[in-house]
Amino acid sequence: MNQVLAAVAAAVLGSTAIPAMAGQGDRPGTIVLVHGAFVDGSGWAEVHRMLSRDGYKVVVVQNPTTSLGEDVAATRRAIAAAEGKVVLVGHSYGGVVITEAGSDPKVSALVYVAAFAPDQGESVASIIAQAPPGAPALPILPSADGFLLLDRGKFPAVFAADLAPEVARFMADSQQPWGAQALEGKITAAAWRTKPSWYLVAKDDHVIPPPAQRMMARRAGASVRDVAASHAVYVSQPGVVASLIEEAASRSAAKAER
Repeated sequence: MNQVLAAVAAAVLGSTAIPAMAGQGDRPGTIVLVHGAFVDGSGWAEVHRMLSRDGYKVVVVQNPTTSLGEDVAATRRAIAAAEGKVVLVGHSYGGVVITEAGSDPKVSALVYVAAFAPDQGESVASIIAQAPPGAPALPILPSADGFLLLDRGKFPAVFAADLAPEVARFMADSQQPWGAQALEGKITAAAWRTKPSWYLVAKDDHVIPPPAQRMMARRAGASVRDVAASHAVYVSQPGVVASLIEEAASRSAAKAER
């Protein structure tokens, strides 16, 4: 059966070859983009377009966001299939995923975009629990079957305040449920301890407070850039995000050549 499927796939791909886009293949390695909770990979569309335009190979992981183990497995499959070295990028909860998956030897750099960057034994739940007294609680609504959503009415202000209202409403109404097991998933080994990292701090973030972002970035020894943006910075400021990713790709590639 596997031989039959392989033959069919070869025939289909051979008959529908897609011409390479201008600039593709000019740069070594692959950028792997990992989304966070409550959303899917489509939010990376403009970042993907910019990186592809600049000659990078780009892969967007579609995490199930059901548990940390399953999300890491999805990301590791993408890393295994990627060409050359990988720059691994995570937004929000995606930072937890890349922290665990980034120990793969193919990963040359980590980029955190308004993301959690936990240490060994930490989870999103444990980091949130350390919030200072009086910090606003996220409007997370649990379901009976162990999945979580952000309150749709509060989603735009909390997650995407700098997006057009119709875009923020669509994101709120198209949420991907987040598994409670993902919220509680603990890191076994933090990849930022052995891999160079970059961190984009969203200064107007109401999901991960900017001071917490800076603390995690400092602890990881990351190169830090700040931008005035909401938690949805990867959608509202794709140029800034793409620029930081390209910096990470360029510097990690130069280091590998030395």
